[in-house]
Amino acid sequence: MGELRQNPTAALAEVEAGATYVVTRHRRPIARLVPVQAEPLVVIPAKNPGPTHLADRPRDGMRTYEETEALLREMASDW
Repeated sequence: MGELRQNPTAALAEVEAGATYVVTRHRRPIARLVPVQAEPLVVIPAKNPGPTHLADRPRDGMRTYEETEALLREMASDW
């Protein structure tokens, strides 16, 4: 993006007028410089609306220490 580096004021004036600039690093696009009104912001909703933390989830299937030890003993006897 040599143009932006060489004359940022002119490049920003073009963007303000409606132009879009693609910013590259090593010929790979990394960003777009667009006018504010050019593209509305689209918010994508979460795929799974619900608790976001494991602590908020119900604790179904929790076992006590004794139950876990019994299960491990049973598994060990199967070997």
